[in-house]
Amino acid sequence: MTFFERVLDNKVLLTCMTAWFCAQLIKIILTLYNSRKLDVTRFIGSGGMPSSHTSFVMALATSIGKLHGWESSIFALALCFALVVMYDAAGVRRAAGYQAKILNMIIDDLAHHKPLGNERLKELIGHTPKEVVAGAILGIIIANLLI
Repeated sequence: MTFFERVLDNKVLLTCMTAWFCAQLIKIILTLYNSRKLDVTRFIGSGGMPSSHTSFVMALATSIGKLHGWESSIFALALCFALVVMYDAAGVRRAAGYQAKILNMIIDDLAHHKPLGNERLKELIGHTPKEVVAGAILGIIIANLLI
């Protein structure tokens, strides 16, 4: 069995990738529903509902817990990793997005008085707690369906 065949046979990895894929697909569907516009860039973009980062890491932790036991050290490691990612998504990255939004407003205000560059900062880089919880639930569901 080749390296790639062995990687593609990894249930935990495939479960994580499936959870990420589902979360990104849901973002496209929700954007289409809310704005009546198909935006396929949402498939690779960060931020939005649900958090694909959270879906990915919660699918990881859930899969490992189911396969290796909820008392295993590897589950504890995966869960701690997931909690750090979730905290970062809802905290640090969300704050950076808020700062980008304010800077973009300043650029817009200044643009009315003198010419400035039109480069805008990406504002949708973090998640609300609701988006993180939705991502966690999605990851747990996907892992329970596939493992």
